[in-house]
Amino acid sequence: MDHGAHDMAARCSMNMLWNTQIIDTCVVFRQWHIHSNLQFFFSFLAIVALGMLYEYLRVFSKDFDKRIGVKLRIQSGRRTPLTASGQSSPERHGDSAEERGLLNGLRVARKQGFAVPPLYRALRAVLYGASVGLSFFLMLVFMTYNAYLIFAVILGAAVGHYILGDTIELNGPADKGMACH
Repeated sequence: MDHGAHDMAARCSMNMLWNTQIIDTCVVFRQWHIHSNLQFFFSFLAIVALGMLYEYLRVFSKDFDKRIGVKLRIQSGRRTPLTASGQSSPERHGDSAEERGLLNGLRVARKQGFAVPPLYRALRAVLYGASVGLSFFLMLVFMTYNAYLIFAVILGAAVGHYILGDTIELNGPADKGMACH
């Protein structure tokens, strides 16, 4: 057997230019080496599914945060905002938490809301990490510059958004949508 011919046939092709290559395309890893049209078809479907999974994680995380917020509001029975230190503090006239935080160099991102218990924080962190990891993986798929694989990422995001985006929240921040981070 001619090892040189075997090595040439088994090589991954990584293009840094727009391409429509199917055979010998590698998707992110050498181990995800596409050798046939059928493998490419199943890889396309897998990438569409990953795009849909990203949308699911995004929506699930948002809903999970809402459920935690409702549960904490019910458990605490208070509506006093938290300061950056996590302590309950009523606002003084003309002295907002943001102003105090900026003047004292404190973090003001958590100036309102309820302290999240460690278990819920850990679960939120796992969901966030999974979402960020998947979004970066999809970015790497996008960076194959393969038109079909790019379309698979976009199709997965669009189908996932269509299936899961059946309501619009009027009170709350706008959705970030698909992003690397």
